Amino acid sequence: MNKTGPIIIIEDDLDDQKILSDVFKELAYTNQIVFFGDGEQALEYLTGTDIEPFIIFSDINMPRLNGMELREKVHENEDLRIKSIPYLFFSTTAEQEHVVNAYSKSVQGFFVKPSRYAEIKETMKIIIEYWQKCVSPNYIK
Repeated sequence: MNKTGPIIIIEDDLDDQKILSDVFKELAYTNQIVFFGDGEQALEYLTGTDIEPFIIFSDINMPRLNGMELREKVHENEDLRIKSIPYLFFSTTAEQEHVVNAYSKSVQGFFVKPSRYAEIKETMKIIIEYWQKCVSPNYIK
């Protein structure tokens, strides 16, 4: 896991992108924040770059390639899997079927987007600080 790598956020709602952008500005982490509007764009980035992201936050319902489909493709890709990139769902709702499917695909967390800005900020702070302290296998190319 590359703790200094970019934080990838896959979110098709522009208002949610703006809120998350503001949250991360206030939290002042040094990681670059990279947004993608759909899973296809994110997959192209993840498979086409040598950059090793720190963490991936993904919505579930997105155009072209939804969050579940993207998670499956990331998990099946040996090069991405060995990088030990935490993959978390950050979605408006948590239907039981989605939660079960997510964990069956080895997702590392499933979070419902809080409705209040302060709660979103606190949730992101807790998640990022947890993964900053977490130990993972070193990725060697």
